[in-house]
Order: sequence, then C-alpha cells, then structure tokens
Amino acid sequence: MLLEVRDLHVEFRTRDGVAKAVNGVSYGVDAGETLAVLGESGSGKSVTAQAVMGILDIPPGRITGGEVLFKGRDLLKLKEDERRKVRGAEMAMIFQDALSSLNPVISVGDQLAEMFTVHRGMSRKDGRARAVELMDRVRIPAARERVRQYPHQFSGGMRQRIMIAMALALEPALIIADEPTTALDVTVQAQVMELLAELQRELHMGLILITHDLGVVADVADRIAVMYAGRIVESAPVHDIYKAPAHPYTRGLLDSIPRLDLKGQELYAIKGLPPSLLNIPPGCAFHPRCPLARDVCRTDEPPLYEVSRTRGSACHFWRECLHG
Repeated sequence: MLLEVRDLHVEFRTRDGVAKAVNGVSYGVDAGETLAVLGESGSGKSVTAQAVMGILDIPPGRITGGEVLFKGRDLLKLKEDERRKVRGAEMAMIFQDALSSLNPVISVGDQLAEMFTVHRGMSRKDGRARAVELMDRVRIPAARERVRQYPHQFSGGMRQRIMIAMALALEPALIIADEPTTALDVTVQAQVMELLAELQRELHMGLILITHDLGVVADVADRIAVMYAGRIVESAPVHDIYKAPAHPYTRGLLDSIPRLDLKGQELYAIKGLPPSLLNIPPGCAFHPRCPLARDVCRTDEPPLYEVSRTRGSACHFWRECLHG
C-alpha cells in the first residue's frame, strides 16, 4: 500500500467550541490507483488531505489520533524538516483555486523552475528549461513564449494545467487533487480530468481525487470513499457504487446528478443541511436527513459494516438500501 490512513481524528478549537472535522477516517491508495473521496462541503474531505500533506493550520487545527503511513513510514511522527522533504518530492497536492494558489507577481516559468532549483539544486536556466518541458507536457500551447507570462494572463483551465505541472514537476509517487475542476466549464473539466488520468497512467502514480461531484469521477476512479460529517460512510469499487449504493447518503448524491432521460423534471436534492461539526447528532449523523432512519439510528452510531470483501457501509439498514 502506497498510502494508508488509519483512524485519523482532526479537530478545530474555536470560540464556540470544538469542531470535530475528521472522526476516525481510514482509507488507502496503491501506486497507479485512483481513490475518489466524495461528499458535500464540510464533510472533512479537504481537512483529511491537509493532515496527510502536513499543511494543516495548527492551531486552530489539531490531529488528535491516528496514523498516516506513506511507504510504511508514519508521516505524523516525522519532524517538520523531514516532512518537507516528502512534500513536493514524493507527495504533491493540486489545489482547487489556481489563481489564489499561484503567486501573482512571479512568472509561471519561475514558479515551476523553483521546484527544480530548490529540490534538485539546478541552475535557474536549467530550471526554466524544465519548466518549458512541463508546460508542454500538460499541453499548454506555445509554452516557450508563455513561460514568461504571469498567472492572470492565463485562462482558468490553463492555470489549472500549470498547477498540475507544478505537482508533477518532481514526479511524486502520490498526488492529491482537491476539487481540481471547480469553477471550470464542463468541456474544460473533461480535458483536465483526462489529462490527470493520462499522466497518472504514464507515471504510475497514486491519485486521491477530492470532489463533491459524482459525475466527474465515473470514468477515472477505481474506488470511491464517501464522507459525511467527518466519517467515511461508504467505501466501494466505483462500479459497485454506481450500480447499487449501500448507504442512503450515497444514493442521495447519485440521485442529485442531472440526467438526460429526466429532462424537464425537477432535480432531486437531499433534504436538510449537513450537521454543524460543533454539534454532531448522536447515533448516525445522517439520520435527520435520512429516509430510512429509525429509532436505532438516533441512538447507535453504525460501524462500517462489511458489505463484501471490497466494500463497507456505515448504515444499520445497508441491505435495505442496497436492494431498495
């Protein structure tokens, strides 16, 4: 296993109380495998990724338990200088807002070249040459001329390609892509996802794709982990989830995807809102919004039941959901 997250807990201390953002998350990803982590905003997807990368704001954030094993080493036990050597060189992250992630007053070529001058000790000239190669690799037209331009001179889709190039610069073993197609139109979304998948196959990297959009991951993911209120509520191979979800929340997410055969009909939406992480309800956190909720759901938190050898569901009535 390339990366294994075990029983991770993260909380934030605020004026209003303790927000339990991640509550016992466990997942793994192998080299060459794509894991999609799904869920609404506030479900803990990005916080988990930040804890894995070692870029969590501490304070107010605090990792209160768990392990993050990367190539067998627990990253949470490394000193900061050791962690920094892993970040970028062996594990990289693509952020959702490329414009705010790139430095507006430094050319994209210099920002890409910095990866090589800092981590590989290259000269500025050699680093700039590698930057041009990277821009070509992610299919930015006229890379040699555009390498001197600034982030604001690129479209949203091209800026996202630059972020991908930056993450790929040192050919890491694992990439975490946090909502990489947010704010892009559908055509550009497809191009960016296709590019990511192609580069992943070429370099045999592990890829964790964080998104709230089930439609984006159908063609690229191998496995899906669905998060709600800081927990994984369903984990399964991608085709199993699309064929028959085993958790009411996953079913709700699937039913919310616009369909061509239902043109003109009102879109389905999961009723209610996700719970406040300051006050997660007892029992199953999804029970106030769940159509299958019964008394046991309001009192007993469901474990991740084993649906099959490759699948789990945190629902007391997963059988009913699976065959419903």
